[in-house]
Amino acid sequence: MAAHTNAYNAYKQNSVTTASPGELTLMLYNGCLKFLNRAKLAMIDKNIEDKNYNIQRAQAIIAELMSTLNMDVDISKQMLPLYEYINYRLTESNINSDVAMIEEVEGLVTEFRDTWKEVLKITRQQQYGNVEQV
Repeated sequence: MAAHTNAYNAYKQNSVTTASPGELTLMLYNGCLKFLNRAKLAMIDKNIEDKNYNIQRAQAIIAELMSTLNMDVDISKQMLPLYEYINYRLTESNINSDVAMIEEVEGLVTEFRDTWKEVLKITRQQQYGNVEQV
């Protein structure tokens, strides 16, 4: 089992180190969704420690996404307040153990992720022809 775990960890590390910036952004969105789902389950199970940990992980990802925004680009100026709102809602959901707030954030992050996947797909098609790899 240890060999399997080591191979998987090596694969994960390699996929991160060889990913393009666009693919890394997609990984961040997917990671955020994973932590939001875990936080929601922890809330349902009334596991305060896991809820808090997973919400904080999601917030760390949102903070990373915020820090990578290029504020010279108009879309970044529009995304920043949305990320700030998500961060606020995550804090509120953590304080109030509110599953509905987590689900609201999940909806926003899913929209951003799906839009980002579409951007990557279009970019790849423009660069390489009709190659779909997302």
